[in-house]
Amino acid sequence: MQKINLFFVLLLLGNFVFGQQKLNEVKVVTKRKGLQKSFTVTGNTTLVTSKELLKAACCNLAESFETNPSIDVNFSDALTGTKQIKLLGLTSPYLVITEENIPSVRGASQAYGLSFTPGTWVESIQITKGAGSVVNGYESISGQINTELIKPINDIPFFLNAYGSTDSRFELNTHFNRPISDKWSSSLFLHGNTRTAKMDNNQDGFLDNPLAKQFNILNRYQYYDAEKGWVSFINFRYMKDEKQTGQHHFNPTVDKGTTNYWGSEINTERLDIATKLGYVFKDLPYQSIGFQNAFTSHNQESYFGLRHYNIRQNSYYSNLIFNSIISNTMNKFATGLNVTLDQYHEQVFANDWSRTDQSVGAFFEYTYDNDENFSIILGGRIDNHNRLGTFVTPRLHLRYNPWEKAVIRFSAGRGKRAANIFAENQSLFASSRVFSILDTHGKVYGLNPEIAWNFGGSFTQAFTLLGKNADITLDWYRTDFQNQVVVDVMQSPQQVLFYNLKGNSFANSFQIEFNYEVVKNLRLRSAYKRYEVQTDYLSGTFQKPIQAKNRFFGNLEYETTSFGSSKQWKFDFTYNWIGEQQLPNTQSNPIADQLPDFSPAYSLMNTQITRVFSSVFEVYVGGENIGNYTQSKVIVGAANPFGASFDASMVYAPIFGQMYYAGLRFKIK
Repeated sequence: MQKINLFFVLLLLGNFVFGQQKLNEVKVVTKRKGLQKSFTVTGNTTLVTSKELLKAACCNLAESFETNPSIDVNFSDALTGTKQIKLLGLTSPYLVITEENIPSVRGASQAYGLSFTPGTWVESIQITKGAGSVVNGYESISGQINTELIKPINDIPFFLNAYGSTDSRFELNTHFNRPISDKWSSSLFLHGNTRTAKMDNNQDGFLDNPLAKQFNILNRYQYYDAEKGWVSFINFRYMKDEKQTGQHHFNPTVDKGTTNYWGSEINTERLDIATKLGYVFKDLPYQSIGFQNAFTSHNQESYFGLRHYNIRQNSYYSNLIFNSIISNTMNKFATGLNVTLDQYHEQVFANDWSRTDQSVGAFFEYTYDNDENFSIILGGRIDNHNRLGTFVTPRLHLRYNPWEKAVIRFSAGRGKRAANIFAENQSLFASSRVFSILDTHGKVYGLNPEIAWNFGGSFTQAFTLLGKNADITLDWYRTDFQNQVVVDVMQSPQQVLFYNLKGNSFANSFQIEFNYEVVKNLRLRSAYKRYEVQTDYLSGTFQKPIQAKNRFFGNLEYETTSFGSSKQWKFDFTYNWIGEQQLPNTQSNPIADQLPDFSPAYSLMNTQITRVFSSVFEVYVGGENIGNYTQSKVIVGAANPFGASFDASMVYAPIFGQMYYAGLRFKIK
């Protein structure tokens, strides 16, 4: 396997020839917001631009949402350092996460997949609340996150980003780009990161962050012929990620498979090949056809103490899309077919849960837009899945502008998905819990598919306050589960139960957001969020564990301006207040290993200062959790990790404490 990997990397490097070509260009310079919301787009979508991504360290996609009020970022456990995102009070498996509208984080990659896309590769991110488009499948329940990578045709010849932090994490990103011809361009992205030092600041005997290494390479080609209407992308990508965590004195060479010390290694290797081909009809600019194809091979080998978990997923995805109009351009439609094939080879504690999933679907989406104050999208698709059966997915999105600088939106839709209960809940492997599946008649791990309806809306009003621009947004969404695979950690601290929903489960989300330019170049972004996320468990109705009911977000951004000079200072400060959270049941543990029913509320503060020396060079320094708040008892039963009370999954707050970093960015234009 190592020879194949080396050959692949050398092949990519061999195909890339460095060089430059001077182009005549016209630049239109304007100051744009890092987060952009449109008054004319039908869906409730926020565009996160590259400017916003530079406001924080943003080492990978999971860390790209720290300054975004719509996404909640949490640690998933006390060992792996993995960050998990939530939208509308629901975790990422209920989101459709795509890369250039091709599914990316799903199945085997749910736990760690967001950390596999380096932040410097990202051109923009679109966050859509509520049911997504039927063009992108049937699995979307709470929303969609789509990442657009930097396009070769627009990229600069060279980019370098170097980063280092006080938690011993070091990172290097380099981008190379060149035009191959007048129609072909190519980019080569190289990424490497490592964490080299063992740190145990809370002195519980376990590493606060894992030792880690990652190598990531993307070779990307773009063909563009504006005259004939053709555009195409070809991506080749390889990634290898290694993590080691556990007790401070754990040495895998000696202690793996023993009870000398508790330890874990998670090694992942991934290969992605994707193609996109699009054609715009020359005499019919409103009519186009697109064809997407993607192949992924994802292989994770891991163990958690004495528990082994290995999963290999080979996936193929194909989507054919045709866009045109009905009578005039106010009436548009998109229709097409897609095919998905997933082969899972999954070994859980020596039990084989391998399976093959395959589906074929057809979709049709109609859009009416009067180009003034009203638009509506009606979509539906029908799919045949070898395990989920044949089913219909309806979706609705509506926009209305009642007056100037105001917009009302509404959406409703149904989502259906197969829960990958082990891949999505790997944090629970870092415990002594016994895994039990109570239902056996379903077709995925003996469980039925998850089905939910999501509906809600938003209102946005822009206005002038004391001569400065401001806007306010209110949105409310509800997700009702017809069936859910319940992950029950409320029954007993020695068990985790998986079963089909026996009663009700819902998630209500309310958010009010206020943005204001306080003075010139000083912008305030703030939001209050309230969640009601409840499920009927076997032992009663509880709020979803590790989910705050109340959250407050604030962000201040300031940048200096100097006429005729590219030199600039940028300051950014983010404040998060997280309310109390329901904790899993620990009442049958020994008193020393018990937790309260609810966690305390706490605050987090992050900041970054950037000095732009020129259009090609800048440095930045920053800090995360500068208030140094840490969870008091991170690992339950840490003194006896092979005992019945051990559990490292109940993390509601930071573990490491203060973290400071510095970096630089250098460009050749």
